[in-house]
Amino acid sequence: MAQTGKAFYTGLFRHTLDEKGRLTIPSAWRYAHEESDTFLATPHPDGYVAVLPPSEVEKLHAKIAQMALSDGAGQDFAARFFSRTQSFSFDKQGRVGVSAELLSFAGIGKDAVLVGSLTKFNLYAPARWEKVEARTSDASFGDVMRRIGI
Repeated sequence: MAQTGKAFYTGLFRHTLDEKGRLTIPSAWRYAHEESDTFLATPHPDGYVAVLPPSEVEKLHAKIAQMALSDGAGQDFAARFFSRTQSFSFDKQGRVGVSAELLSFAGIGKDAVLVGSLTKFNLYAPARWEKVEARTSDASFGDVMRRIGI
């Protein structure tokens, strides 16, 4: 049984999908979750799969639940967003089956890079992650930290 608590998604992990197309979630990211906890995986406009853990799923649920049925644009967005989103739980070995559509969207074949961003994590194709690393290698992290208030 997992120790429930606040999860921190930090670090970078390179994994290979197994013969059934499953990815193993790093044990460091699983400790705070029960096997039955629900995560959401959704395509991100920047070409990766964003994975929202239960705490972020709850926040999203609250926002969507407050949206008025008469908000046509909002309802259209929710329909489009959730039609492309997959809910999942990990198995006893910490594996998840990510849909072929999401893997294809992110360009993930046999290998994936799992990247933590503290409150969630992302799945990248290795080549796309290399582009992110190259794009941010010359960035002034101090400037970005000040801009976002860290």
